[in-house]
Amino acid sequence: MKQSNWQKGLSFSILTMIFGLMLGIQYQTIKEPIERDTRDMWQLREDLKKEQQLQSELLTEIRKYNEIIESHEKENNVNPEKTLKETLTVLQEEAGLTEVTGSGIIITIDQLFSEELLGVEVQGISPELLKRLINELNSYGAQEISIQGRRLINSTVIRDINGQTKMDNFSLHTFPIEIKVISNNVDKLYNRMNASTTDEDFAIDNLSLTISEPINQLTVPAYEDTIRVRNMKPVEGGE
Repeated sequence: MKQSNWQKGLSFSILTMIFGLMLGIQYQTIKEPIERDTRDMWQLREDLKKEQQLQSELLTEIRKYNEIIESHEKENNVNPEKTLKETLTVLQEEAGLTEVTGSGIIITIDQLFSEELLGVEVQGISPELLKRLINELNSYGAQEISIQGRRLINSTVIRDINGQTKMDNFSLHTFPIEIKVISNNVDKLYNRMNASTTDEDFAIDNLSLTISEPINQLTVPAYEDTIRVRNMKPVEGGE
């Protein structure tokens, strides 16, 4: 009889635990989707938009290089030297080793309030804030960028060294800081930057952000420093 009661008690406890677990899961299933869907909807739309833009850019790059390959196949037998020179020119342009002129805007970063007015030392622009601005420009269609007359390329490093923000080995500690941006669609870039709230982030760090009207002829200089190639070596004969 005791064994039977013990078994009944154990069965009842197990059933109660299962019922409680199922009830909890059902409650979470009803509760969570509303919060998750509401929270993620705009993020999913933004991620989808970024992926579509990236896909479009990749397709454009693929078409461009396919055209180059087709052109090389046609001209290689006729004039191989010309083909090599054209390839070298394209590679130099892609690497940022040539001066570029096109339509664009100039962004000026300056102190919002002077040290005399605030009574404390004004800090320079932080690497994180500058990189955030560059990422935003790239997302809005920036093609070429220069900062204080120095070309920004894929291998450029922006970091804090001994309390100073440096772009590679060039210090960005004096104001105003001038950023030149060239774009294939300068009107879109201009409108997006004017509608952006990035200037509010700069204002928190006591910095102002001024965007010029679109400029038809804007020149971005070539990259001047030596590009160091790592983890690569010439192919030996027979490899």
